[in-house]
Amino acid sequence: MKRSQLRLEDRSTLLERVVSRLREAILKREFQPGERLVQEELAEAMGVSRMPIREALRQLEKEGLVTLEAHKGAIVTPVTPDDIEEIYYLRSVLESEVVERSLPRLTPGDIKILHQLAADMEKAVAQDDAERFIEKNGEFHRTMRKGCTWRRANMMLESLWHGFPPHTPGILPGQMERSVVEHEEMLRLIEAGDAERLKQAIRKHILRTGAAFKEHLEKLE
Repeated sequence: MKRSQLRLEDRSTLLERVVSRLREAILKREFQPGERLVQEELAEAMGVSRMPIREALRQLEKEGLVTLEAHKGAIVTPVTPDDIEEIYYLRSVLESEVVERSLPRLTPGDIKILHQLAADMEKAVAQDDAERFIEKNGEFHRTMRKGCTWRRANMMLESLWHGFPPHTPGILPGQMERSVVEHEEMLRLIEAGDAERLKQAIRKHILRTGAAFKEHLEKLE
């Protein structure tokens, strides 16, 4: 790809934006699996110093998107359709169970927060603001499961959520619009106290996203 396409204009949250742009480039296959990412080239292309590039590559290594090798630097790690299928299947099973256990402990205040987050996501769609949508989407899911006291399950979910899964709204066309509708359905079922149908809605939402992302990757092969 042309490195000039990576340049950042807004430096308000520099490290986060560097990570976000490099993550997007990797997941959209602007960088190919196995490609070496040279810090000096990336810094020049993005108009930043090497320090945020170095920190961003460390973050992306934690997400499994690059491998840092001695004397070679950062190498783009392949993300396979099998990886996507595994991550989203495990998350669909675990999150639906956790939210079911959380449901009886959600307070009217929690439900009010969920309504506000749903409204914020809808506004982000109208403004075509994927970063804002991603932020509020994560808060929505964490609020749904805050009543569950299973520490290990919540830790595993954070691990599955960490990395590229939250960023699909900025990658998949129409993902934000579909998610808004699905979150509204979840909220309706939370208010109704319908745990079984809520579990089904959550699993369907997560598996649908995983299938769309898997299809996206397969088209790039």
